[in-house]
Amino acid sequence: MAKASKNPILNKIYNLKGEPDEVRDAYKDWAATYEKDTVEGMGYVAPSVVADKIASLVEPSARLLDAGCGTGLAGAALAERGFRKIDGMDISPDMLDVAREKNVYGELKVQDMTRALDYPDGAYDAVACVGTFTHAHVGPTGFDELLRIVRPSGYVVATVHEDVWPDGYAAHFAALEKADRASIVSIEEAAYHLHGCRLCTLAAPAA
Repeated sequence: MAKASKNPILNKIYNLKGEPDEVRDAYKDWAATYEKDTVEGMGYVAPSVVADKIASLVEPSARLLDAGCGTGLAGAALAERGFRKIDGMDISPDMLDVAREKNVYGELKVQDMTRALDYPDGAYDAVACVGTFTHAHVGPTGFDELLRIVRPSGYVVATVHEDVWPDGYAAHFAALEKADRASIVSIEEAAYHLHGCRLCTLAAPAA
């Protein structure tokens, strides 16, 4: 059982069983009010935190993927920082419909981050991933595919919810580094919403 949240919406989301269809259904129900609930109701700042980190690492001309983009909050934050080549993907078609209305994305695709992603190796300069490494969503191995689809020495910048950080993330990152599949650039405590997170920056191996 996931750690309970005092927020009833989060409590429902955090206690999903993690089945893809169940997750899609949950976000279908939440898509219309997601931003009001999270940004206004919970003080959700993680999209801006990740966008700031991406902006410190790559130039505005970089090609980016917003992985688990939801309604497009991180994409909008990246666009505000001058990025124009942004694609997005999410497991929920309904969340993508809201993201599409922001007019900041090129391609938007339905993708399941618990499986192999339909992108070629080295397709992006950096990947942003906000709010997806959390209860009942995607575990540490989800980083493997994100690292695959960034160019050599490209970056993956992702939040990991503070409650699930002990669930093998540090060990998995260490294993990736030992196998020369990634290097750990930084792991920082950062603001998220009602809870905190680890802001994790990994780099793909150099060519």
